[in-house]
Amino acid sequence: MFNFMAQYKTMFKSNLIIYVVLSVIFFGCLEQNIEPEKVSLIPMPNDHTLNEGKFVLDSQIGIKYPDDLKISAEFLNSFIENGSSIKLQESNEIEFILDTTVQNSEGYNLEILPNKIKIKAKSDKGAFYAVQTIRQLLPKEFENGRYDKSKAALPCLSIKDEPQFEYRGMHLDVGRHMYSVNFIKKYIDALAMLKFNTFHWHLTEDQGWRIEIKKYPKLQQIAAYRKETLVGHYNQQPHQFDGKPYGGYYTHEQIKEIVAYAQGRFVTIIPEIEMPGHSQAAIAAYPHLGCSHKPVDVATKWGVFDEIYCPTEETFKFLEDVLDEVMLLFPSKYIHIGGDEAPKTKWKSSAFCQNLIIEKGLKDEHELQSYFIRRIEKYLNSKGREIIGWDEILEGGLAPNATVMSWRGTNGAIEAAKQKHDVVMTPTSHCYFDYYQSQNEDEPLAIGGFLPLEKVYGFSPIPEELSKETSQYIIGVQGNVWTEYMPNEKQVEYMLFPRIMAMSEVGWSNSEKKDFKEFVNRVEYFNKRLDLLDINYANHLYDIEGQIVTQNDSLYLELSTLTKDNMIRYTRDGRSPNKNSEIYYSKIPLTESVEIQAAVFDSLHQRGYGFFQKFKRHKAVGQNIVINRKPHHAYSGSGSQGLINGINGSNTRFGDKEWLGFWGEDLEVTIQFKQPTEINAIQTRFYDAPGQWVYSPREFVAHAYLQDGSLISSKFFPEEKSNSNVRTTFCKLNESMPVIATKVKLIIPNFGIIPEGSQGKGNPAWTFLDEIVIE
Repeated sequence: MFNFMAQYKTMFKSNLIIYVVLSVIFFGCLEQNIEPEKVSLIPMPNDHTLNEGKFVLDSQIGIKYPDDLKISAEFLNSFIENGSSIKLQESNEIEFILDTTVQNSEGYNLEILPNKIKIKAKSDKGAFYAVQTIRQLLPKEFENGRYDKSKAALPCLSIKDEPQFEYRGMHLDVGRHMYSVNFIKKYIDALAMLKFNTFHWHLTEDQGWRIEIKKYPKLQQIAAYRKETLVGHYNQQPHQFDGKPYGGYYTHEQIKEIVAYAQGRFVTIIPEIEMPGHSQAAIAAYPHLGCSHKPVDVATKWGVFDEIYCPTEETFKFLEDVLDEVMLLFPSKYIHIGGDEAPKTKWKSSAFCQNLIIEKGLKDEHELQSYFIRRIEKYLNSKGREIIGWDEILEGGLAPNATVMSWRGTNGAIEAAKQKHDVVMTPTSHCYFDYYQSQNEDEPLAIGGFLPLEKVYGFSPIPEELSKETSQYIIGVQGNVWTEYMPNEKQVEYMLFPRIMAMSEVGWSNSEKKDFKEFVNRVEYFNKRLDLLDINYANHLYDIEGQIVTQNDSLYLELSTLTKDNMIRYTRDGRSPNKNSEIYYSKIPLTESVEIQAAVFDSLHQRGYGFFQKFKRHKAVGQNIVINRKPHHAYSGSGSQGLINGINGSNTRFGDKEWLGFWGEDLEVTIQFKQPTEINAIQTRFYDAPGQWVYSPREFVAHAYLQDGSLISSKFFPEEKSNSNVRTTFCKLNESMPVIATKVKLIIPNFGIIPEGSQGKGNPAWTFLDEIVIE
């Protein structure tokens, strides 16, 4: 019995040893056969070639670098060791090489061979961007330390890369809502990964002052806190508030920590201290800084307020003291001084300001603002810094060395560039990430507008009006994140991603090689990396786009989706589609009014959001239409034909394909019937969102030209809004009976100049027009 047990134990041990040895050999072979990840880089390098073979990364591999490239090399070393069990040695299989022949200081050459990785750059910054490329070539599990294999493979390739623009920025407003130090670092990490080099930190606002200024403690005690916050959208009346105090600020030590963190990732932080407008929080703390010297509260709702710094010596002393502390914390070349949306109401009624205008020989309050900005610029220049400001700093004359951020379209950029001033392009139409990014009605509340991924990706930063000589003053691009409707960090991420990835390619990649469909494939793959980084991205890759097309005088609805390897299923009766619904193969004929619903499916399940399109076959559909003005290039919708295509635009966002936008222009819209047509009434839709400078006309006139040569004219007034931002008007042409008309003309005057007390005051209002229905 004992002999049998001894033999059994011996046999068991032998088998166990064999099993362990075989397992080691088996799993070792598996790891030897490990394959590289799919090459899916964002931003896309300018010149890259994928070669045969792979480089195997394991703990036998070493890293070598000169001191000049130390930050980049150590970042790569830390990324590998923190992301896996792999520990790099001191040999030279991964070699960083200082190469002064690389022309661009941010450029790099990367060569991955079966037994060697070479990173060549003329600066640590260029080498760092090479490291970000390597990072994206490594398995995504490295991002959160979950790579559990002892080896990893990278594809053999060669890359020569450099940015298109020297300034590649992202902005974050912490005045309306404030975020943790850890989140600011996470934001900076995202910028570095996508090869942005600038973080524009918007630190002061009417609704809160977010930077500690030791010389003025009331900025922390009073200006940093508001008593409550607006609930819902600004356009919803009457305004409601949550009744909860809100606020906070970043201490000197926290800011130093964040600046150092950014420097380790080659991200420059540009602080913004708003002046002379957007200063209500500061004036709440120190009322003598305003023109009336009367106490005010820190603002509790969004918008533009009349409070403005009074240009007294006391005010300038305050601002110089503030800027002194700011400059101690931020080593950036630029200090952003705002300059936007500065109402002149208080200056107009101030005896001091009016006397100052006379004393300085200024024409008006706009030149007074220029005097204000020039004085601040002179002070900052004396400290070795330069100012950058929103394009309103052009008004009244541009300060000598100022750089302009062009946000109100491209006109400011063109004017500044022609004056040989540097310009950063950040127009609302393509760069405002607080706008809606999908037409889905269940999107989180946003300020308005519509800025889908494709529109960001298609942004061309250099205005066509500039010559080759003046275009050199366009130094870069920036995406802006205004946070009125982003109360938490997850919402910021949702609005930021994936549009930040499109902006990264606008700033970095060769515009001639851009391909949106190919980019979408990379985004879909990149999202897996974002999952591991715990980034709450918006995923609208499976949304459906509907487009009305005309073929042989017949109308069709054409459906498409961004991703491949999926199918669209749809219904024609307004019911939600399922896995058994009709598959979309070709354009859907629109011979009558119909409600179409559709969704993207894989073999079994729906992916993404559903699509709903209601088509109304009215008497203007398919007729000829002429508008006396071209829509603004940023809001051209589906062109003039889109006003009579049977489809209404969104009730909550005016930037979709159905709305046409016109800035400050009076309109004449003529619909010419192909043959005399019996008509009875006209229905119009105007968008009305004063918070975004969009106003419906006060009135308009409809003319019906009858077959007998007579004319019927009627004046109409857009109806008051109900629960949306749309004003509709039903215009009865003849109370007694229908008429036979050959054409209809609408005369639509622009609202005019935005009045005092409103956002955008003093600027022309926008007119947004949608479907014109003729019954």
